[in-house]
Amino acid sequence: DHRLPYDPAADVSTQVAQSMQSSLEHLGTDHVDSYVLHGPASGYGWTDDDAEAWAAMVRERDAGRTRLLGVSNVSLRHLAQIAASGAEPPAFVQNRCFARLGWDRAVRAFCAERKIVYQGFSLLTANPEVLRHPRVADIAARRKATPAQIVFRFSQLIGMLPLTGTSDAEHMTQDLASRGLSLSNDEVQAIESLVA
Repeated sequence: DHRLPYDPAADVSTQVAQSMQSSLEHLGTDHVDSYVLHGPASGYGWTDDDAEAWAAMVRERDAGRTRLLGVSNVSLRHLAQIAASGAEPPAFVQNRCFARLGWDRAVRAFCAERKIVYQGFSLLTANPEVLRHPRVADIAARRKATPAQIVFRFSQLIGMLPLTGTSDAEHMTQDLASRGLSLSNDEVQAIESLVA
């Protein structure tokens, strides 16, 4: 792929350094706020290549080219293997969150125990059935909010930092306003128990 920000024939550490350099050049800066390992090489566990990439990312951070390091699309197994290896833990985990899979409960618990920020993404697009659920509609009506706002506030109350991306100013304003909503423990439990 001609768009790769690194030489695919290079070793993993070199690829990380090349990717960082490409990002800095394209952004016109000398550092980025966070650097994310988008996903492990295997869905079955943390590989030697993952460990090499992570160590290279730590070197980039130590050199001042980034401030925070995170991982994305990881399982509890991946995180347990990172911890068991003695490697520096990520500052954040960024995972797609599905209601039908318990809102990634096991990974969230692992993160909470270790003070790792859990960032949930695709909270709306991965859970259209939740947005349409009568229970969420009832809560939204009572709270004078949109179903999306209810899902975002729910996610915050169960320990997530919700990630949202929109080019619609009104949606962004609504997303940000979700922080001011109150939900009862019963409402949080009702949403958490929803399954497709």
